[in-house]
Amino acid sequence: MTRLEGRVALVTGASRGIGAAIARRLASEGAAVAVNFAGRKQAADHVVTAIEAAGGRAVAVQADVSDTSQCTELVESCLGQLGGLHIVVNNAGITRDGLAVRMSDEDWDSVVDTDLRSAFAVTRAAARHLMKQRSGSIVNMSSVVGLVGNAGQANYAAAKAGLIGLSKSLARELAPRNIRVNAIAPGFIETEMTGELPESMRETARSQIALGAFGTPEDVAAAVAFLASDDARYITGQVLAVDGGMTFV
Repeated sequence: MTRLEGRVALVTGASRGIGAAIARRLASEGAAVAVNFAGRKQAADHVVTAIEAAGGRAVAVQADVSDTSQCTELVESCLGQLGGLHIVVNNAGITRDGLAVRMSDEDWDSVVDTDLRSAFAVTRAAARHLMKQRSGSIVNMSSVVGLVGNAGQANYAAAKAGLIGLSKSLARELAPRNIRVNAIAPGFIETEMTGELPESMRETARSQIALGAFGTPEDVAAAVAFLASDDARYITGQVLAVDGGMTFV
């Protein structure tokens, strides 16, 4: 499948987990991919190697997207190394869980800066190019937590809910230039982080999912590829929950 042939994609936080799966899927559909990472160079290089081994084109680009100045440099590096930009996937995210009454300012700020502020900064830098070419697709990685909340994750939920509002606002602003902006809200996805949870917590989570199973990073990547492609040319300002029926909203 080559529905993204000739396009360039930037995926933030793409050295592992969902981000790595997204980078590989976009490359498999023909896109050249900038694999962004903050500190895991070896992991990012591994993603690039896997893409190249499959016949794709990719580069690893280091940038801490919680620093807005580095977001601009990231976009410029993508344009310089890959010769264009058509797809932006704001996937970078962290968690610093804790009850709100005990949460430090640092834990609040670090999550909001990485999960929300970075998406704004990367999009702001990329939009200048996308507006000139009058086309593009932006996909922001929210979460079901941004839809329904979660105890102990006030910072994460606020950031992910903010991404939904950001996506809808940008969809309205950028639509006249034929730039689509959508959000994806993954549910319980099998990653390194969720794999470390106690089995009792995993069973509780599984019982809340209509399909009775956890998702995979590839499930999320497939949804991103769809929204990034012309198959979704008439879709903007939407939130797609990839959660097996954990939420019906």
